[in-house]
Amino acid sequence: MSRETKIWLIAGGLGICALLYLLGPILTPFLISALLAWLGDPMADRLEAWKFPRSLAVVVVFIGTFLVLGMLLLLIVPMVGREFAALSARTPEATTWFQNIAAPWLAEHLHLDASRLKIENLSGFLTENIQSASQLAGNTLATVTHSGRMVFVILMNLLLVPVVTFYWLRDWDIFKARVAELLPRDQAGYIERLVRECEGVLAAFFRGQLLVMICLSAIYSVGLAIVGLENAVAIGVIAGLLGFVPYLGITTGVILALLSAVLQGGDWLPLWVLVVFAVGMGLEGMVLTPRLVGGRIGLHPVMVIFAILAGGRLFGFVGVLMALPVAAACMVFARHLRDRYLESEFYRGDGAP
Repeated sequence: MSRETKIWLIAGGLGICALLYLLGPILTPFLISALLAWLGDPMADRLEAWKFPRSLAVVVVFIGTFLVLGMLLLLIVPMVGREFAALSARTPEATTWFQNIAAPWLAEHLHLDASRLKIENLSGFLTENIQSASQLAGNTLATVTHSGRMVFVILMNLLLVPVVTFYWLRDWDIFKARVAELLPRDQAGYIERLVRECEGVLAAFFRGQLLVMICLSAIYSVGLAIVGLENAVAIGVIAGLLGFVPYLGITTGVILALLSAVLQGGDWLPLWVLVVFAVGMGLEGMVLTPRLVGGRIGLHPVMVIFAILAGGRLFGFVGVLMALPVAAACMVFARHLRDRYLESEFYRGDGAP
């Protein structure tokens, strides 16, 4: 490969990266659709092998995919709603607990003024700040409603995802064939091998992550039920299914479980709740993720944090969701680049054999 060709390739790669960054706000539905199409293409190909026409196979996979997503939403959203409704219904108990137990403990150990911890004073303080916050929220909501831009973007994304997914899924094989035709003939085999390795890593990631989510849901549900927590199954399932987003599942589960434990009563119940989640985190890190996801796509914790922050900065919430699988695929390219570097004359030196 000539020096001029390498310069053009590097410039083109940088240009594509800059374009993706500039178009980040509108790429969300296309990224989600491409991911869903990539996940559904193997099943569509299998149906084609069973003598299904491609269009019929795509329709079957398309309907099945969105039925599964809809069932997950119907499972999670009512659970979260019931949990918060139960917590709201026990607000009087929480008030009594705070006034009789928490406030005296805080006053004694943190040397706070007991009069400031009375419910009446806290209510007045909250009322004043809520009024100020309400005015700010009202102005913000009025601005958003007046412009209508945010509502329009959300609705457009919701409409675009299924439409773009259908067309991606229908023409996925054609798209892959046309891209393969453009590859340099002397590098086509190597690039295709690299892409297959990335696909294998991503498939292992999603398959293993699904199994981890199911196992965590069972572990949290059974553990919380054993320690006697009410709504143990709901909280356990929420924490397990949200575990796909790094740190979101464990954070949500701990908050909901601790609130439920405090309102339920019992001196040691909050501690046992923390023990259950600590055991779940330990099993996830030392047993489930290494065995089910596999060490082949393992990332250092520092790289995990960096990938999540970078994904969120570039593509928002979808970037957080896509951060780890994209980072896992990048690890494949990094390994190949390292091998190429170790084989290069620059690394070995001109006099090396």
